[in-house]
Amino acid sequence: MSEISRRDFLKIAGAVGAGAAGVQAGAQQSPAAGSVPALNLKPESGASLRVLRWKRFVQGDEDLWMKNTAEFTKRTGVAVRVDSESWEDVRPKAAVAANVNSGPDIVLSTFDDPNIYPDKLLDVTDVADYLGAKYGGWFPVCEQYLKRNNRWIALPLGCAGNTLVHRESQIKAAGFSTFPRDTASFLEMCKALKAKGTPVGFALGNATGDGNSWTHWLVWAFGGRMVDEQNKVVINSPETVKALEYARQLYDTFAPGTLSWLDPNNNKAFLDGQISVTNNGISIYYAAKTSADPRLKEMTADINHAPMPIGPAGKPTELNLFFNQMIFKYTKYPQAAKAYLTFMMEKEQYEPWQQAAIGYVTHPLTAYDSNPIWTVDPKHTPYRDAMRVMLPNGYAGRMGQASAQTMADFVVVNMVAEAASGARSPKDAAERAHTRAARYYKT
Repeated sequence: MSEISRRDFLKIAGAVGAGAAGVQAGAQQSPAAGSVPALNLKPESGASLRVLRWKRFVQGDEDLWMKNTAEFTKRTGVAVRVDSESWEDVRPKAAVAANVNSGPDIVLSTFDDPNIYPDKLLDVTDVADYLGAKYGGWFPVCEQYLKRNNRWIALPLGCAGNTLVHRESQIKAAGFSTFPRDTASFLEMCKALKAKGTPVGFALGNATGDGNSWTHWLVWAFGGRMVDEQNKVVINSPETVKALEYARQLYDTFAPGTLSWLDPNNNKAFLDGQISVTNNGISIYYAAKTSADPRLKEMTADINHAPMPIGPAGKPTELNLFFNQMIFKYTKYPQAAKAYLTFMMEKEQYEPWQQAAIGYVTHPLTAYDSNPIWTVDPKHTPYRDAMRVMLPNGYAGRMGQASAQTMADFVVVNMVAEAASGARSPKDAAERAHTRAARYYKT
């Protein structure tokens, strides 16, 4: 019971039991939900699968993933090998596999990578339609990412929700009784924290998750966009320049070294007490909560999560780390691969997996809103709606090869880093980002 406290486990178990009864009763009242025909997937004789996925940030994720995988093998006889790499390494390995038509059968990747090589991927529309019908439908952002020409090129897995992880005691010591909800007040709080010797810190290296998440939020919060609705590159705009001017002021409140930070760095800095605020998934809280270190255990009560502030755009502008699951056409065992992903997304496997990771991955199917992991601890709840509120990284245009390549090239992250650090003026940084993105969007 090391992944989650016994008290939390008992709360979840009780809620699951009550929920199961509710589902059964609900099925009697809702014939449509109960009439979803089973997906008839029969793994090929002698099938075996290779899966490449990203390395876990919380141990419970990996433990339950492997447990569910072992159960799939037990039920089907299909052996499954799972390899894990960092987010930064999964992308190039998947690209090589697509290019040479050889490698893992299944890849769990990030953002809109499937749009880089859609013709290399197995159509999974049957699986997506089945799961959507059975579990209340996919959140709209899922279709924006993974549906092309009315077919699903990959399956959504969920997203790593992104909030502002903070030390409540340090926020109060800086003179703020509640966490700011707008960008102007947020900047003032960060200045006050720096003056108190408790700086903030946000990744400005090529960090797939944290770097992309907060820099896209910043640009969108001020009304900037990479492209408009017609996929025309418009990043070099007055709104973007305003965002970059704000970034320059915000950077002055950062701890040293953030220009080279990748995804693990802000976690380590926060848990080491070097920073008071950062953007992150629930992994920092998980690490403190499950640690054997008394200092980190004590820190758990002081950690809380707040939504990203609203900027001049006047609405939430969050980007969360979207996870996809793709099957390559070259697989010798397409039925087995589809069966595996279907099995992993079914409630019996998916909800316990979320619980073991205390909500590190927010679900893409609306029915999983009721998973008790979101209410067993109020500090989990801010992550529940991450899929509901997020924008896709290709906002406000169409997702496709251009948006995927622009994302893979870290155009927005680099632009913000250049302007924030003073390496370029906000105007020059926006102009350079425009030139870089235009190379991809012209095709």
